[in-house]
Amino acid sequence: MMKTPDATLQRFQSPAVRQSAELDELVRQAVFGGPEEREQGRWLIWEIGQRAGVRPASIHELYLARGRGEVRPFTTPAMNIRVLAYDSARAVFRAAKRLDVGALICEIARSEIGYTEQRPAEYVAVMTAAALREGFTGPLFIQGDHVQVNAKKYATDPETELQAIRTLIEEELHAGFYNIDVDTSTLVDLSQPALDQQQRVNYERAAELTKFIREREPRGVTASVGAEIGEVGGKNSDVHELKAFMDGYLRSLARLGRLTGISKISVQTGTSHGGVVLPDGSIAKVQLDLEALKALSADAREQYGLGGAVQHGASTLPADAFGHFPKCEAIEIHLATNFQNIVFDHPKLPADVRREVNEWVKAECKDEWKKGDTEEQFIYKSRKKAIGPFKRRLWDMPADVRSAIGADLEKTFAFLFEQLRVTDTRTFIDRYVKPPLQSHERPRAMVTAAPDDLEAGE
Repeated sequence: MMKTPDATLQRFQSPAVRQSAELDELVRQAVFGGPEEREQGRWLIWEIGQRAGVRPASIHELYLARGRGEVRPFTTPAMNIRVLAYDSARAVFRAAKRLDVGALICEIARSEIGYTEQRPAEYVAVMTAAALREGFTGPLFIQGDHVQVNAKKYATDPETELQAIRTLIEEELHAGFYNIDVDTSTLVDLSQPALDQQQRVNYERAAELTKFIREREPRGVTASVGAEIGEVGGKNSDVHELKAFMDGYLRSLARLGRLTGISKISVQTGTSHGGVVLPDGSIAKVQLDLEALKALSADAREQYGLGGAVQHGASTLPADAFGHFPKCEAIEIHLATNFQNIVFDHPKLPADVRREVNEWVKAECKDEWKKGDTEEQFIYKSRKKAIGPFKRRLWDMPADVRSAIGADLEKTFAFLFEQLRVTDTRTFIDRYVKPPLQSHERPRAMVTAAPDDLEAGE
């Protein structure tokens, strides 16, 4: 007889079962099953995680403790797990468990949700399952990265664009994203003469979205909300812009009620998402303004009580750059492209898969091929769009291929954890982060099943 959901939950109380191929099958169901199978698989993974101590959580209290100087400097890696998500996340949690890392974030941006075909509920299920599979326990920080307002759409129809942002935030909160990076920095108007005027639309919309989050976050959870003062790839930020944003944001938030504000602030210090690609496909060296980052992070803590400043677009920096971020006391760093590159450029990636991905990119993304770009530049910039269409194909690669890729990812994650000084941060997490037990309602198909089906044992 097939196991009922309740019997399955009981079976997965065993750590040995959670760390076996049985969980692999459950997460595959949660990703690739039919609509009802997916819902059931995601519900089961959530409930298994809740009982095993792998619970989505907010990093808000830890960041405020850092702002008060109660914990040592570290820079939390916020890692965009785009491609081969389950295997990549398993590599994250293997390294984290071995190095006693508690301060780490798995995230996905608004734009990535689309082209990777990973809605929030699926993403939470995969990250939770990966942690369970590797025997990692403790709070799970899952983040909505760049919940970003599209400036062109906002200029044409601001309410429709803001409603799209609100809808996504609701979906993310319901799924277990208790860390939300609101990005209204696209609305900064540098043509205005005064800093307050330049930042006004940015800080007013950020305050309104903070209120929206506070009204919808689950009971017992204070979501970590981030804001941004400088769009990545644009003008470098400075402390005067930070002051203009924060003063305006706090005024706007006070007008909206007695609300808890942001815990961190994202800034621009010279990086770009994905790096600058040279004609041969390599990445240009970045001129990173570390002094600006240090000054911004210090002001964010000392003047406004935040955890510090956040660095975006950093995964393609040279290896010797990462140790600078905790020295500058940046609270968080966002990393994405290099993990994708490790998968797509891995020597074990089957030649036919590599060829098919490249051919798909040339056929389906040709409108994005900028005049003057070489084929290498074009494929490097556009191959992320193949992640969704090739999700199952990559998931179905031979186990030895996925294992080899996972091993190299694990080395990369471990290196970053050490450089960013988040090893042995589990003790801080245990002190400041106490995620409540939250059971989700059973999916409709399970609720409407015959009572005997739900109550019967194996």
